Amino acid sequence: MSTFERYLTLWVALCIGVGIALGHAFPHVFQAIGRAEVAQVNIPVAVLIWLMIIPMLIRIDFAALGEVRRHWRGIGVTLFINWAVKPFSMALLGWFFIGYLFREMLPADQINSYIAGLILLAAAPCTAMVFVWSNLSDGEPHFTLSQVALNDVIMVFAFAPIVALLLGLSAITVPWETLLLSVVLYIVVPVIIAQVVRRSVLASGGQAGLEDVLTYLQPLSLVALLTTLVLLFGFQGEQILRQPMVIALLAVPILIQVYFNSGLAYLLNRATGEAHCVAAPSALIGASNFFELAVAAAISLFGFESGAALATVVGVLIEVPVMLSVVGIVNKTKAWYEKGTAVRRHEAAVQRVR
Repeated sequence: MSTFERYLTLWVALCIGVGIALGHAFPHVFQAIGRAEVAQVNIPVAVLIWLMIIPMLIRIDFAALGEVRRHWRGIGVTLFINWAVKPFSMALLGWFFIGYLFREMLPADQINSYIAGLILLAAAPCTAMVFVWSNLSDGEPHFTLSQVALNDVIMVFAFAPIVALLLGLSAITVPWETLLLSVVLYIVVPVIIAQVVRRSVLASGGQAGLEDVLTYLQPLSLVALLTTLVLLFGFQGEQILRQPMVIALLAVPILIQVYFNSGLAYLLNRATGEAHCVAAPSALIGASNFFELAVAAAISLFGFESGAALATVVGVLIEVPVMLSVVGIVNKTKAWYEKGTAVRRHEAAVQRVR
């Protein structure tokens, strides 16, 4: 790791502070940037996400995607966490913390709306940002891409029924424009760009040329990540300063949910003998959220000024720093993970086959 990467946690903390300060000092500038949206998808943030994930996608060799089937354990764990555990665990945490424990400290007329926002957040698994977390944890890029694509397909059919069930609604308004545009912007377009660049570089400079390009792009990816953080906190700088207690209370169930789901996915992968390069992105995919869809759905259902919209925004604010902490945990525990009996047994079986 470079010196810049080694102190990433420090840069994240500084960017949070800078974002809040700039959002407070220049609210009109950030409001103008925030309004640069198409179907609730912020275009400047989308461009920054491109800069973040395209270097990771350049690493992917589509000819090797078929090998992902070897990681069926990780696929099963990820799908189980995302669709059978995560939305329901968040509903329970929301009902306990917001509906009961913190009830007296929050506006009474917004309690149910806050809980609804938390459920919307948990029912939408993350897409683009997962490539960043996977790369930072040395995750298997083909597995990550396959899981993101699979979650996107499932989300089209499962998001509305799960949310309707947990919110007790007969039907919900799914922001299809946001969902489809996000998939195109965050997955389809960057994958195409990355593969064009990959083939062009390999044709002209071979594998060595590709490694040089990736080395050059890596700092750009991290700078884009930090710039995104400044923007996200700048967008909500006034909100944070105006009602810090509400935001802090809403963050509690989100934080618990992230660590619970990532920890459960990590342990289940270890118990089934999956490789660490798959367990790490599996845990990260299981914990992170597709916040663009959640925010859009909250605004569509409950309004821009609702507690639901605010709850989804809190998820946006803590996404980057919290997920970086999960990356740090899975990286630091790699040696422990690989001492697992099931992991060692599986690796020995693979070696015998080879």
